[in-house]
Amino acid sequence: MTDSLRLVDAPAQIVCVDCGGEAFLLERLEPGEQVEVGTILSYRCKDCMDRWDIEIGDEE
Repeated sequence: MTDSLRLVDAPAQIVCVDCGGEAFLLERLEPGEQVEVGTILSYRCKDCMDRWDIEIGDEE
């Protein structure tokens, strides 16, 4: 038995953990493209320039 592939929308931006600014997705995704749960995506904060590698979880 195989697990079904779980796809979710990746947020285009997140709140920076350090400064609370806006951190934007570094990977280029096609409009409407989804990613598999567990995928690691990188974000960079526009204010403090920190980079965050975030594991995408299931939204449920």
